[in-house]
Amino acid sequence: MTSRRPVLFALILDIVLVVVFAAIGRATHDGDVLGPAGAGLATTAWPFVVGLLLGWAVSLGWRRPLAPLRTGLPVWGVTLVAGMLLRAVSGQGVAVAFVIVAAITLALFLVGWRTVAAVAARARVSRSA
Repeated sequence: MTSRRPVLFALILDIVLVVVFAAIGRATHDGDVLGPAGAGLATTAWPFVVGLLLGWAVSLGWRRPLAPLRTGLPVWGVTLVAGMLLRAVSGQGVAVAFVIVAAITLALFLVGWRTVAAVAARARVSRSA
């Protein structure tokens, strides 16, 4: 495995999970994941995808893309805050209940998979030792 593979894997997985988060929200509240002309999901997801990319830049996520604390936590925090700010300035609304649900869901998604991967890696090392 080249050194770029884990970075690319982590970034793509993060983007997919942020889009899944947006899709779940649209399915729950609008009943139509894609929205009119397919633009609804993109409209809902873009603030968080931009926040995610900013989080990667701030945390230097490419250095330790699989690290739950060093990368996962800052990526989560920046994704949440920037996503909410971008939603607010684009007129999409930011209710307190939504912020709470988004914080929990994005933490589970962005920190959670990294935690599972770290635990699995440690277990694999322990078994081989």
